[in-house]
Amino acid sequence: MFDFEKLEVYKKAKIFNAGIHLFLKEVKLDPTTNDQLRRASFSIVLNLAEGSGRFSKADRRNFFIIARSSIFECVAILDVLKDENTHEITKHNDFYQQAEELSKIIFAMINNLSK
Repeated sequence: MFDFEKLEVYKKAKIFNAGIHLFLKEVKLDPTTNDQLRRASFSIVLNLAEGSGRFSKADRRNFFIIARSSIFECVAILDVLKDENTHEITKHNDFYQQAEELSKIIFAMINNLSK
C-alpha cells in the first residue's frame, strides 16, 4: 500500500471525485463544463497522491496547494451551475460541505508544511 492511500483526506477526495463523476452522468452539461468539473475533481485526488510522494516540504506543499485550488475550482463551477438551476440545491449543498471539509484539511496540511 502506498502512503497516500492511508491518508483520510485522500479517501475523502476519492469519495468527492466519485460523487462528481456520478453527478456528471446524471445531468446534461455542455462538454466544456463537464470536462472542466471532471478534471478539477480528479486533480484533487491526483495532486494529493503526487504531493505525498515528494521528499521536500516545499514540493509537498506545492502539490497540496494545487489540490486545494482544484477544490475551489469545483466549488466555483458548482456555484454557477446552481445559479443556472442545473441541479438540486440538496446536491449542491452536499458537494459544498464535502469541498469545505477537504479544503480545511488540506489547508491544515499546507500550514504544517510551512513551519
